[in-house]
Amino acid sequence: MSVGKPKPKGTKTTKARSSRTNKAKPKARPAIKTAKAAAAAPRLKDRSSPSKQDSVLTLLQRAKGVTIPEITEATGWQPHSVRGFLSGVVKKKLKLKIETSKDGSDRTYRIKGRSSP
Repeated sequence: MSVGKPKPKGTKTTKARSSRTNKAKPKARPAIKTAKAAAAAPRLKDRSSPSKQDSVLTLLQRAKGVTIPEITEATGWQPHSVRGFLSGVVKKKLKLKIETSKDGSDRTYRIKGRSSP
């Protein structure tokens, strides 16, 4: 067997590019509001009636507290949504302390340190 010479490598050819390319136009970015602009901007929503969040916070401030079934009746939320609201909004976002107690079968929630009749 004879060893053959390796084939010479040819020069690479490039394809001619068309004048049209598939470049997407840059999308417009939404305007980012600064903290001052957001604080100075007036509220767009008419606050003539309390929001669901306001009503839940009012219920949580009662001296006797509130149960999840009472909150679901007041807001129309599902029980898992109420628990998520208590955990995510009240505890984490608003940084309020919630104390709980279990009387019978229902757990009662109230904001710690606050009570109103």
